[in-house]
Amino acid sequence: MKNRFVFWLLFLFTFLPFYGQSAFDFISRNRNFSASNYCIYPDTIEYRMTPPPAGKKPFYISHYGRHGSRYLNSRKGYDIPYNMLCKVDSMHMLTELGRKVKQEIKSIIDDTEGRWGDLTSLGRQQHRDIARRMMERFPEVFSGKAYVDARSTTVNRCILSMGEAVQQMLALNPRLQVTMQASKRDMNYMNYQDSALRSIMETDSTRKAFKAFSRSRERNPRLMNLLFTNADSVVKVIDEAQLNYYILKTGLIQQNISSNDSCQLLNLFTYEELHQYWQMENAWWYFTYGPSPINGSRQPYTQRYLLRQLIADADSCIHQPRHGAQLRFGHETVILPLTCLLGINGFDAQIDDLELLEPSGWWACLVFPMASNIQFVFYRSDVNDRDIIFKVLLNEEEARLPLLTDIAPYYHWSDFRDYYLLKLDAYSYQTGKKEVATGKAPTASNTFSSYE
Repeated sequence: MKNRFVFWLLFLFTFLPFYGQSAFDFISRNRNFSASNYCIYPDTIEYRMTPPPAGKKPFYISHYGRHGSRYLNSRKGYDIPYNMLCKVDSMHMLTELGRKVKQEIKSIIDDTEGRWGDLTSLGRQQHRDIARRMMERFPEVFSGKAYVDARSTTVNRCILSMGEAVQQMLALNPRLQVTMQASKRDMNYMNYQDSALRSIMETDSTRKAFKAFSRSRERNPRLMNLLFTNADSVVKVIDEAQLNYYILKTGLIQQNISSNDSCQLLNLFTYEELHQYWQMENAWWYFTYGPSPINGSRQPYTQRYLLRQLIADADSCIHQPRHGAQLRFGHETVILPLTCLLGINGFDAQIDDLELLEPSGWWACLVFPMASNIQFVFYRSDVNDRDIIFKVLLNEEEARLPLLTDIAPYYHWSDFRDYYLLKLDAYSYQTGKKEVATGKAPTASNTFSSYE
């Protein structure tokens, strides 16, 4: 609990402006901060909320959240380092420490077998806590027979995350009118895979840039000498960079699993080595899902259908007399590009030089820890109020958008709607995708008036 409290403090501080600062300072205080998308959700400090303009009260929340903490998705990430160590062991070149590392990875494999990608007990608790805080902070949204429409991708850990959140809400208010579904019908916006954009995600240019960036960071001679009796011979028959990478990832994901307390793998690495790993992961996420100019700055538009759906759903709900929430549960490969598409907290920044990502403040780990979420919280004075305002929360912290506003951190919904539909239409026209270049949002997935 103490370590999680410290990690949360560090996470909170990183939401403040920190241009020119280094992630090394945070990693040196808590090694788990280097885990990128394996970071656990920080949930031990209450955020302060800015009071809304006079007379405005919350009545509707639109949410997209990542599943909670999970096991590794597949055995491959464990088999790669384990098989390398087995190969070296057959050559009788493992040190005593090397044999201990091999055994620890084998124990992790045995513990995880059959649970690949599953939600962990920590992941369940994360969503219960987030749901509880949502209801505590915005009780008007969930009072009485409030409407809650919960949707998930068809992936098991997302469905279970949704279930945990909804169960917590019903425990706090059994009168809630709740629907839940996980349908392939919603996957075209809940977890859309854009083949055209994916084809340019990793190009010759991006691979070249990333290789140049990683060249001085990916090898770890010090670790090789710790594990092998003759490192010079061993690195001729195994991939040193892969071994370093996968042992470190194996150690970092364990923070999401109950057996984490006994994991010693992170003790193999210095803070400098953890920082270098963090830098490589951050750069990889930037050009694959961020607005990197290296591959055309277009990757965030993979979430254009989700953004249109969010707008359509909000339009269908905000003028209804009912109150409630629409909850959506998916993945970090949606949360990150959606954050960039929206330009939340400056994550739409286009940075040519990967070396400038860190000092510029583009830190992916701030966006997509396990159970990460974006919440749009809507306010009005009464059902006849047409000046609907909202604020956006990134991981429950008030965030900023690239929109002019006279009520920060609140924004006028009409301004948001006009700005982002224009942005989406501009992309559609540029790419010739006329089927969505209409200025109209898709059909709403549900409305408050659908339920009695």
